[in-house]
Amino acid sequence: MPPTLTTVGPVLHTPDTCFAQLPDFPYTPRYTEVGGLRIAHIDEGRPDAPVVLLMHGEPTWSYLYRKMIPTLLQAGFRVVAPDLVGFGRSDKPAARQDHSYGNQVAWMSAWLEAVDLHDVTLFCQDWGSLIGLRMVVQAPERFARLVLANGGLPTGANHTPRIFRLWRAFARFSPWFPIGRIVAAGCARPLTPAETAAYDAPFPTRGHRIAARLLPGFVPTTTRDPQSRNNLAAWAFFQHWDKPFLTLFSSGDPITRGGHKTWQRNVPGAHGQPHAIIRGAGHFLQEDKGPELAQKITAFIKATPVAQSPT
Repeated sequence: MPPTLTTVGPVLHTPDTCFAQLPDFPYTPRYTEVGGLRIAHIDEGRPDAPVVLLMHGEPTWSYLYRKMIPTLLQAGFRVVAPDLVGFGRSDKPAARQDHSYGNQVAWMSAWLEAVDLHDVTLFCQDWGSLIGLRMVVQAPERFARLVLANGGLPTGANHTPRIFRLWRAFARFSPWFPIGRIVAAGCARPLTPAETAAYDAPFPTRGHRIAARLLPGFVPTTTRDPQSRNNLAAWAFFQHWDKPFLTLFSSGDPITRGGHKTWQRNVPGAHGQPHAIIRGAGHFLQEDKGPELAQKITAFIKATPVAQSPT
């Protein structure tokens, strides 16, 4: 059963003027209304071309994919990259109680249905995987292949890395929350001042940063977490997933490093795939190795015909 859309209270919009100076990101946003919220996405390439869906995480937005999009377009794909609710150009609910892991899954699942994408190759990282993989569970018929990078489906049953516990405490308690600098800290290569400013652009006030502060606290860290059961159910689903499944984790991510092994071992569609460790990349490997990732995705799509839906 698809997650239920809840009614939200007041929302904040980021003024278009905040996005006036975005280096290397000339793409025009499109908007879809879902449950009273306006969700932004970019959609580039031929409408009839194979779809690559790029799901960003926390606290980034679709700008994260600017180094991958040109390579994917040149390979002949249609590239779709949404901004999660609370991020990028999408609406930002003003009330803390309107934000939850379950709501993110419901919002983005409804968005996917509204834009009506099919035969999708999903690339997801960080919170893009916590949400994106649950979207697959809700509508498996829409997806042809999956590529997972530096992410997963935490259930709270395993040890939580200390660095993540520190990050979660920082997001919750620190009076200072410089999003551009936070993204830079998760990269192996320095960001330019203009790139840092582009990550700050969607969040001009404290109110605009509510989702960015709250999402770390929604990651299940115990089996008593409200979403632990749903993620356990999703794991059970993927143990029967026989469509192509590729992992591209980086060597320099202290939070998810090694997480690819469980997926390769337990997902039928992952067996025999050209999995890779991306060397010289941090948590935000799209920043550090974007063209390399896009090339590996391209090769993966061209080498894997569409498989049958899982039973």
